[in-house]
Amino acid sequence: MAENKALKDHLNVAVATQGMLFTKLHQYHWYVKGKHFFTLHEIFEKYYDQINEYFDEFAERLLTIEGRPYSTLQEFIEHSIIKEKPYTSEISQSEMVQSVIDDFKKIVEHASEGIELAGEANDPVTEDLYIGYKTDLEKHIWMLKAYLDK
Repeated sequence: MAENKALKDHLNVAVATQGMLFTKLHQYHWYVKGKHFFTLHEIFEKYYDQINEYFDEFAERLLTIEGRPYSTLQEFIEHSIIKEKPYTSEISQSEMVQSVIDDFKKIVEHASEGIELAGEANDPVTEDLYIGYKTDLEKHIWMLKAYLDK
């Protein structure tokens, strides 16, 4: 398992992406405005708290299998599958929610690849980690889409 470079690289991209997502969710939490402020303020906080837990779990899993997780903002920016979205006062609540949905969809696709890689590497622990992460994000996507249908 320690020699599986593809899985380690994939986990590292997941770490970088979670670092980026954690920051982006904070940004939306701080800057959301409008009639759904309280709902979105709380949900973005719930999401970044959950992402922070996964962020740590993925990094520690990578260390466990003798990898070296990215740990700087520059590495997160360079290796994340999602991009920063600098705040402007023009971004609406719906645009924030759609941005999170779009990011979650990219991450779900990435997690699916991770599940396959972990299976091929005969690493059920990493496979389970990816499955749990994917499951949580798919549920969040469903709920956020329902929010936008208001």
